[in-house]
Amino acid sequence: MGQQQLLLIVLGVIIVGIAVVVGINVFTASSSQANRDAVISDLTNLASLAQQFYRKPTALGGGGNTFDPGGTLDAWEIPGSIDTTGNGTYTATVTATKVTLVGTGNEKGNDGTAKVKVTMEVGADRITSTTIDN
Repeated sequence: MGQQQLLLIVLGVIIVGIAVVVGINVFTASSSQANRDAVISDLTNLASLAQQFYRKPTALGGGGNTFDPGGTLDAWEIPGSIDTTGNGTYTATVTATKVTLVGTGNEKGNDGTAKVKVTMEVGADRITSTTIDN
C-alpha cells in the first residue's frame, strides 16, 4: 500500500509539472499576441493622424494633400508624446505620397528572440499593415 501511494504522489507531481509548463507557454504566446495587437492599434492611431494631416489644408497647419508639403521641416511626423508608449516604440519615414510607420513592441515575437515588429504603410486613401516579427 505504501508503494502505491508513493507512485500516485509522483504521478501527481509529474502531472502538475506538465500543467505548469503548458500554462507558461500559453501565457507567453498570449502575451506576444496581445503586444502585437496593441502595436497595431497604436500604429492605426498614428496612421489616422497622418491621413488627417494629409487632408487638412496648409493654411490650417496640414499638408494640403501631401505628407511632405515643403520639405522635411513641414513634413508630418509622429508627435513626441506618443513615439514611445507602454506597448513599444514607433518611427516614421515620410515621402510626399506615403508614410511608412514601423512599430517595435516590448514582447518577443514568434521566433522567441526578436521583438514584435509591425510595419504600416499609409497612403492618401488606404492603410496597409504587415507583421514582420519572426
